[in-house]
Amino acid sequence: MPTNDRAVLVLEDGRRFPGRAWGARGRAFGEAVFTTGMTGYQETLTDPSYAGQIVVMTAPHIGNTGMNDEDPESNRIWVAGYAAHSPSRVASNQRSTRTLDDDLERDGIVSISGIDTRAVTRHLRDKGAMRSGIFSGDDAALDAEEQLALVRESPRMSGRNLSADVSTAETYTVPAEGERIGSVVIVDLGIKAATIRNLAERGFDVHVVPESVTIDELYALEPSAVFYSNGPGDPEASEHHIALLREVLDRRTPFFGICFGNQLLGRALGFGTYKLPFGHRGINQPVVDLRSGRIGITAHNHGFAVDAPRGGPVETPNGYGRAEVTHVDLNDDVVEGIACLDLPAFSVQYHPEAAAGPHDADALFDRFRDMVLAEQQRGEAAAIAVETSPTDGAA
Repeated sequence: MPTNDRAVLVLEDGRRFPGRAWGARGRAFGEAVFTTGMTGYQETLTDPSYAGQIVVMTAPHIGNTGMNDEDPESNRIWVAGYAAHSPSRVASNQRSTRTLDDDLERDGIVSISGIDTRAVTRHLRDKGAMRSGIFSGDDAALDAEEQLALVRESPRMSGRNLSADVSTAETYTVPAEGERIGSVVIVDLGIKAATIRNLAERGFDVHVVPESVTIDELYALEPSAVFYSNGPGDPEASEHHIALLREVLDRRTPFFGICFGNQLLGRALGFGTYKLPFGHRGINQPVVDLRSGRIGITAHNHGFAVDAPRGGPVETPNGYGRAEVTHVDLNDDVVEGIACLDLPAFSVQYHPEAAAGPHDADALFDRFRDMVLAEQQRGEAAAIAVETSPTDGAA
């Protein structure tokens, strides 16, 4: 193999996987994780939740349908590095405008191909997600011990706050489609385009704000509801977003959170979070709704989870009334959803926008819409009651 084509994936425990250089040449560091989706590589690459991670694809053939301008979830590739067994030599699809290789090189994504991704996945399932590095080009010739030392010097995912790296720099608005029912402020912790579309389609003017938003800036937009998006990093390191959410709950503003937003709701209520051994990433995770017994196949991308008691309603440690776990993963019993019983707030750990599928959880956006409408009706009824109540001193 020519020297310039050599590459190696190095894990922090010393395991090495040699392969071929792909995409940009150089070095890349991140937490090595695997995703089990058989399709949707373009959505995976452009999902900001993957910032700081080297993503290993378990599906062997990647890039078959090329890249297009309709499917990206953001305006760039966010993965720290990329690994696949067999990149397609030909991109063939009526919507394709360029190859995956083109975009990897354009965005400077150091990648590796030709490695045994099944062996990498089995290793990560056994040992857990860990720091890693891809070395190609001149960096592939570095001494193995030097490469390993560089990997071990790279930051761990635990304790990292990556929201500022992926959030919008300025507020922007997407208008409601059809009948308008109100507005929702999305705190952008790594938002996907499909989420914005789903909310606009349900009658919300969608205001997407930077993760650094203050409570005064948020309420200056007069929201009917607040939404926390998916995103990368450790929820324990997001103290600003937890404090902001507690003020939202204090004001009884309807709230919906997904993925990272679920973890932040858990912490705002007073529950803990913890790091999963290798996380959930893919579009085939079975989740059961404990209220209805219905099982949905869902899309996931998370390495942390909420530590909340199952088995029925409990008092929230931070004094927000009762809450209960509503969904769990059938593979490992991880908490996948929380609902407040005395406040209009709920969240799920998975991705109901599900680009590129499945769509079993679409109805969660309808549930959010119904909750907002119910809270609006409650507020209107309370206002009418005040207007019609007898004044002091009336006979």
